[in-house]
Amino acid sequence: MTALEGNSIGAPLPRVDGPAKVTGAARYAFEHPVDKATYLHPIQATVAKGRVSAMDTAPAERMDGVLAVLTVFNAPKLADTSDGELSILQNDQVHFRGQLIGAVLAESLEIARHAADSVTVDYAADPHHSELRPDDPALYAPEEVSDGSPTDTEQGDVEAALRAAAVTIDQTYTTPTEHNNPMEPHASIAMWDESSGQPRLTLYDSTQGVHTVRKTLAPLFGLELDRMRVIAPHVGGGFGAKGAPHAHNVLVIMAAQRSGGRPVKLALTRQQMFALVGYRTPTIQRIRLGADTDGSLTALWHAAIESTSTVKEFAEQTAVVSRTMYATPNRRTSHRLAALDVPVPFWMRAPGECPGMFAAEVAMDELAIACGIDPIELRIRNEPERDPETGRPWSGRQVLQCLRIGAERFGWHDRDAAPRSRTRGEWLIGTGVAASTYPVNVSPGNTARIEFRADGRFEVRIGAADIGTGTWTALTQIAADALCCDMEAVELRIGDTDLPSASVAGGSSGITSWGTAVVTAARAFRAEHGTAPAIGAATTADAPENPDTEEFAMHSFGAQFAEVAVHRDTCEVRVPRMLGVFSVGRAINARTLRSQLIGGMTMGLSMALHEESVRDHRFGHVVTQDFAGYHISAHADVQDIEAIWLDESDEHANPMGSRGAGEIGIVGAAAALANAVHHATGVRVRDLPITVDRLL
Repeated sequence: MTALEGNSIGAPLPRVDGPAKVTGAARYAFEHPVDKATYLHPIQATVAKGRVSAMDTAPAERMDGVLAVLTVFNAPKLADTSDGELSILQNDQVHFRGQLIGAVLAESLEIARHAADSVTVDYAADPHHSELRPDDPALYAPEEVSDGSPTDTEQGDVEAALRAAAVTIDQTYTTPTEHNNPMEPHASIAMWDESSGQPRLTLYDSTQGVHTVRKTLAPLFGLELDRMRVIAPHVGGGFGAKGAPHAHNVLVIMAAQRSGGRPVKLALTRQQMFALVGYRTPTIQRIRLGADTDGSLTALWHAAIESTSTVKEFAEQTAVVSRTMYATPNRRTSHRLAALDVPVPFWMRAPGECPGMFAAEVAMDELAIACGIDPIELRIRNEPERDPETGRPWSGRQVLQCLRIGAERFGWHDRDAAPRSRTRGEWLIGTGVAASTYPVNVSPGNTARIEFRADGRFEVRIGAADIGTGTWTALTQIAADALCCDMEAVELRIGDTDLPSASVAGGSSGITSWGTAVVTAARAFRAEHGTAPAIGAATTADAPENPDTEEFAMHSFGAQFAEVAVHRDTCEVRVPRMLGVFSVGRAINARTLRSQLIGGMTMGLSMALHEESVRDHRFGHVVTQDFAGYHISAHADVQDIEAIWLDESDEHANPMGSRGAGEIGIVGAAAALANAVHHATGVRVRDLPITVDRLL
């Protein structure tokens, strides 16, 4: 693959959308100006399972300013009801607490909310089951996990190898339910127009992929794709939750069908987001390791149990990290699901790899201690020459370089391995390390168009999304280098289905997928129109398939280091410093890359010490539905956090030489912190989050 050269890529350039954001000119989904707007407030089920037997909407309908009340008994019928999460208000069945069972449309948000609260609902409730348990008799194996991988894999004789091993580890690790909670809530404005005789839908949406939203939702309403437009120029965070449309999108469109042509605005409350837009499934992971006395792995068995919903399956790929990370002749991985009466889980930053790597890397730390070997040395001794799962050579595996550079910068070699060996006043000091990995993902269906305008600038069009990660800037840099021009000569247009097709911003695939399309179009433009194009000259090109994806194993890698201080008496945990060293290919923008990496590490810190969505199984709902109950890391929790990366280029991954960096920062961070807590205290915490009660 021919590498892209130029002066823009790699530079720490400020965001091109920065001025619009800091001045408030950047419009998010709920902020787009529309005439005669109406407002929608959902009605949610207050039982976890059963059916709606009656809804008294009369008090709401009598209120001044109420325009319509939607219920399970009068809602518009959908043309396609195959998606259990999106097929709302089509019958009286309740599958989880918080499920949408209606909504009020009104002249103001306050009226809509007050009227929705006045609707009385009667239920015929059934017993529900919302707790994930390893002994659940209904556990089952899905056909595949969510990344398309096989549910189970096996090589060698794991059980025999474990029996013969000189050293074994057999432990269970758990991670709780976690919610994404982007700063901008999920929000939409829907406009249903039938003035031309055929319905046309316009949707302003907070989404990670406008084309994904259109492709998913248009069939539900019997619309051809060209009859629906989705617009999202700016998105205030997603972390996976906005990677596909959810039930609220369907609700706002239904309301628009009943609004008489007026726009309908819906912004979910923070509390509603805990039931309606996905979350990270809880996991129960049993890991069994066998090794020789020198730490060489002879067996690895990683079994993951997680939850899904009765209404729609989502199978997180939790154990896949153990298929590729370390060398061993005997390996088994498996996934089992419990279908519960809960909302549908969905993507949350580094789905699968993040919780899976927590368990795997804490287990490796336990093995290092059992063998009396330094944790970094243990990882070095189990480094695979090729991808253990596929046998393919690596496109670039520099995890050992990350570990060695990180150890030098972090001061690892001065460490006394004995727990509770270092103090600072009343604080016990500990350090921990973990490796990290995330695959290079490439999504199909990306097209870019480039046109030379009369003002001497190149207009680059692609329906990509910027969810706060820097897409506006990175794609402008890529286009400038591919066209051999200055960045000021490029005007990028993204975030609209009127633009050429683009995949979702997810799985660290965005820049690889969209950037390849932009580079392909730019090279085709120069080949067709030369260096002095005529005004109006234009070229449209599709991103080609990368043949190297079948020849090489492509992953980003990293090493996470953490120091913790645990108070001797109160067991309060503080994190004085974290360091991440990453191998992510070529940096597109050094400034936004660092931001992505330290953002992921901070989210990993939050996962380790704070985040837990507590479900009250008596009623089936999450009770920690705001930032008072659902704790996330604040500035005071992040004292000294730094991320660096290797100077490299992966010529096999894409024309830019880059790999995705949105997820790798969170992977392994929680394990490094858990390992540091053990070093500080001698207490091994295998259940996240690491709270005071688990250390007392």
